[in-house]
Amino acid sequence: MRKLLLFSAMAVAAGLAPAATAAASVQAGPTAQQLLAKTAGCKQVSNGKYKTDEETGRTIAVCDAGSAVFWKADMDVDCDGQPTARCNKNTDPWFQGGTAYPRSDGKALVADETPYIVVPSISSTWNFEKAGLKGAGSCAVIYNDKVLYTVIGDTGPKNIIGEASYATAKALGINPDPKNGGVDSGVTYICFKNSKVSPIENHGKATSVGESLAAKFVRG
Repeated sequence: MRKLLLFSAMAVAAGLAPAATAAASVQAGPTAQQLLAKTAGCKQVSNGKYKTDEETGRTIAVCDAGSAVFWKADMDVDCDGQPTARCNKNTDPWFQGGTAYPRSDGKALVADETPYIVVPSISSTWNFEKAGLKGAGSCAVIYNDKVLYTVIGDTGPKNIIGEASYATAKALGINPDPKNGGVDSGVTYICFKNSKVSPIENHGKATSVGESLAAKFVRG
């Protein structure tokens, strides 16, 4: 990518390409600060709050933000899906070979390849489907001023929130080890209503769809 951008800049300087072409090549979605500004307040839509871990209290609310819902929590690492060298029964004592939402070929997602997040299973606390979310839905995950566009790929415990795949953690600079990785706080999850990434496993598509929805979200 760096070589491509350098070539574009040289082409502009040499008069071989218009400046607008170079600008388009570096366009991206909103910054972390722009997205976080839209999550400054919380209009709670969950009926109560969630735990970040089994042993913690219920402190995390799900909030409505117009075209999206969001929550601010920790990140536990999910290795569920097709077994790999990094994600299997030996590396993850809680490993399960399936994901709630499969790839386009019908097989489970690959946790160390596909950036996905986990939403709590439907309960009296919150029904993510009634909130406009669904499998393969588009989400932005923010940590340490980094923005990563992901998909909803799995469901988890009914009382816990704040979990994402090995690939999500790694891309955000979080220790992805399923046993002792993750981070205790500082992660914001923004999921866009009535959205879908197809195919679910295509991260390039997840990024382009997410950037477009995030731009609309920031403008709204």
